Amino acid sequence: MTSMHVRLRRLNKRLRNGTLWKPVSFGSFTEVEPISRDFGFDRGLPIDRHYIEIFLKKHAGDIQGRVLEIGDASYCRQFGGGRIERQEVLHVHQGAPEATIVGDLSQPGVLPADSLDCAVLTQTLHLIYDMKAALIELRRGMKPGGVVLATVPGITPVARDEWGATWYWSLTRIAAERLFGEVFGPANVTVQQFGNVYAATAFVQGVATEEVSRAKLDILDEQYPVILGVRAVRAD
Repeated sequence: MTSMHVRLRRLNKRLRNGTLWKPVSFGSFTEVEPISRDFGFDRGLPIDRHYIEIFLKKHAGDIQGRVLEIGDASYCRQFGGGRIERQEVLHVHQGAPEATIVGDLSQPGVLPADSLDCAVLTQTLHLIYDMKAALIELRRGMKPGGVVLATVPGITPVARDEWGATWYWSLTRIAAERLFGEVFGPANVTVQQFGNVYAATAFVQGVATEEVSRAKLDILDEQYPVILGVRAVRAD
C-alpha cells in the first residue's frame, strides 16, 4: 500500500469519527483577486523586503571597499555607508541613472576581473535564465576573499511590470546551495532561509509587513521558503 493510500484511509477514518480539523476561516482571503498586485509596495514594506533587510543587516560588515549592486545602490547606501570606497552599479539598460557598468551579468567579461570586495544582488538572479553563467562571471569579478550577498525568491507572485517577462526561476534552499556551491565551492557558501506558511500566504496576497505580526514572520518553517539569503566567498 502506498503512502498516499495510507493517508486517504486515515482521512476517511477521521471523517467517520468526526475528528477532522476545525473549520477554516479565510477572513480577508475569500476573493480570487489579491489584496495587492504590487507585492505590497502600495501598502508599506513588502514581506520579502523585510527578510532581505534582515539578511543584509546581518552581513553589513561585508559591504565594504569596492562594492557592486544591481539596478541602483540603495541597499549599499543603507547597509554599507562609509565603509564603501567605490560604488559600482550594474544595469542591463543603457542610461540607467546610477549605472557605472551596463550589460548582462550572464555574459563573460561584463565585470572587471578580480576587482570587487563585495557584490549585493537582491532579487536579481531569478531574472537571468542562465543563472550559473551569471555566477561564474560574478566570481570572476570578485577579489580573492570577496563576498557575494544575494537573495532569491522562493514562494512568490510574479512581477507584472517589465521584469515579469524575464521572471524565470524560484529556488529552494538545496537548489541555492548546489548552484552557488558548484561555482564558489560548497565550503564557501552559506544559505539562510526565511518564511513560513503565515508569511507566504500574506506575501502572495500582497499584504505589507506593517499589517502582520513581526513575531510570526520571524518563525522559520522550511516547507515554506519565501526568501533565501546566500553568502558566497571567492576563496582561492
